[in-house]
Amino acid sequence: MLGPMSTDQPTAWVTIDLDAIASNVASLKERAGDAAVMAVVKGDAYGHGLVPSARAALRGGATWLGVAQMAEALELRAAGVDAPLLTWLHAPGVNFAPAVREGIDIGVPAVWEIEAVAQAARDEGRTARVQLKADTGLARNGAYGKDWDLLRDAAARLQAEGVIDVTGVFTHFAYADSPQHPTVLQQQELFRERVADAERAGLKPDVRHMSNSAATLTTPSAAWDMVRPGLSVYGLTPVPDLGDAASFGLRPAMTMAARATVVKRVPAGQGVSYGHTYVTPRETTLVDVPAGYADGVPRAASAVGPVAIEGKRFTVAGRVCMDQFVVDVGDLPVEAGAEIVLFGPGDHGEPTAQDWADAVGTISYEIVTRISSRLPRVYVGEGA
Repeated sequence: MLGPMSTDQPTAWVTIDLDAIASNVASLKERAGDAAVMAVVKGDAYGHGLVPSARAALRGGATWLGVAQMAEALELRAAGVDAPLLTWLHAPGVNFAPAVREGIDIGVPAVWEIEAVAQAARDEGRTARVQLKADTGLARNGAYGKDWDLLRDAAARLQAEGVIDVTGVFTHFAYADSPQHPTVLQQQELFRERVADAERAGLKPDVRHMSNSAATLTTPSAAWDMVRPGLSVYGLTPVPDLGDAASFGLRPAMTMAARATVVKRVPAGQGVSYGHTYVTPRETTLVDVPAGYADGVPRAASAVGPVAIEGKRFTVAGRVCMDQFVVDVGDLPVEAGAEIVLFGPGDHGEPTAQDWADAVGTISYEIVTRISSRLPRVYVGEGA
């Protein structure tokens, strides 16, 4: 927390515990057994901050990093992060040359992409590092059916030419958060076939991987050479119906808080916020909280979002606005400047990101990743 107010302190902020990230990765590494850990730091490390989170994950024992967008991969390299790095979501027209120069592994799901990567490698006079992505049932990104055959053949031809090196084969689960679902086993079986198929074509991938956070925690049979956790790196459970964060040895790394701007006493019958969807049932104290949907507070949290003030739980009163919302605290003595915790690890009874997800009918992934960049990140722990 920020402590007493000063003129340079923000009205709302996010605190990131880098030691928690490192500890979470260490727990995931222990679960992974002999498999390596790729910490997925896409989406600005799920809202936690790309470079600090990546360094914390490496400190915790990750040996690879993963991002969806190439821009984030290049940002990591520019920051001096030299760990093995995979980027896997690209559209036609992207310039692959910087990734080739920086030794970044490029995940390819289609022939057009592997051909584009190969041409960038020729232009650069280097060998590109490529990982083939197979669609084993998610029907999203990845080579599906006959397209896999075309991708495999192109990879074998281009590797023989010397312009690419196929360093990996990977896929992604559809139902990893339901480990007993039949597709979990079906996808493992099909991935095994795809790996064998690649090897028969003369490709010798260093890493074969398919496990996201949920599979890392619940399906050890899918670990292969490497697991690829994302959400759990940040201390949140991807399977809340099977266990909370603590039960998996995880600690949430993000705390979101704000300082009360205005505190006022109002009579019974006063409508609150836009549309007066909440009306005070008695004389009460209202607290204005300077965080809204422009900061990532879901508008769907209107009337249901939980917060903690002075160690007590309250709920958003009325509608969440762009920059603020209101809380009815009854007769609790609160002053302007008081700290309001929207969510955190839950150590002191404050709501968690999972509590917010449950309240608004979404998943904790969305709660943390949607937090706006206009809220400063305050880092604590080693490397802060």
